Amino acid sequence: MAAKTITVKLKKSTCKAPQHVKSTVLGLGLRKIGQERTLENTPCVRGMIKKVIHLVDFK
Repeated sequence: MAAKTITVKLKKSTCKAPQHVKSTVLGLGLRKIGQERTLENTPCVRGMIKKVIHLVDFK
């Protein structure tokens, strides 16, 4: 059985964001604007996405 996944894409810069937001985006594996990552759909990952929802798009 395949695990469910979420694709996350960084749409805005973290340049002027607070350090905890930058750390969360980095924890998701995103470094550059436009970069996408496919992650497992776990409560931990969904919580991280919720914290930086203003900077990312997800599917």
